Amino acid sequence: MTESHAEAAAQTLRTDLVGIVVVSHSRPLARAAVELASEMVQADSRPTIRIAAGLDEHTLGTDAAAVSSAVEELSGCPGILVLVDLGSSILSAEMAGEFLGPEVSAKMRISPAPLVEGLLVAAITASTGVDLEAVASEAARALEPKQKQIG
Repeated sequence: MTESHAEAAAQTLRTDLVGIVVVSHSRPLARAAVELASEMVQADSRPTIRIAAGLDEHTLGTDAAAVSSAVEELSGCPGILVLVDLGSSILSAEMAGEFLGPEVSAKMRISPAPLVEGLLVAAITASTGVDLEAVASEAARALEPKQKQIG
């Protein structure tokens, strides 16, 4: 899948599935992770994934307002799982929750999952139509297969 396909896939809004927001310091990293996750799920069952990454196309950083906007775009979803990469992305996601209205904020959960593995598991799990609790739970366990394989 090319970058334009990944972005097009991210534009489709599925309000019947848990939505996912990827918060990363790097927009290229977020796009690559979303592209990888999108490859793992059939297009017709793919959850909506939004990216809030980088301060712009080339500048590393996170922006709570951008995270808030991405979450708000998914407000029609039954739940919104926010996956983060590094420390301050957690702070931006937490601050974004403060910008949201109580109805949307209540639908949002920040995941402790590793970004890439968690996103893959979250996208696959969300595609089955389960609720936010199930998606968040499976994403949080995303490192277990790697840990078992390495030993």
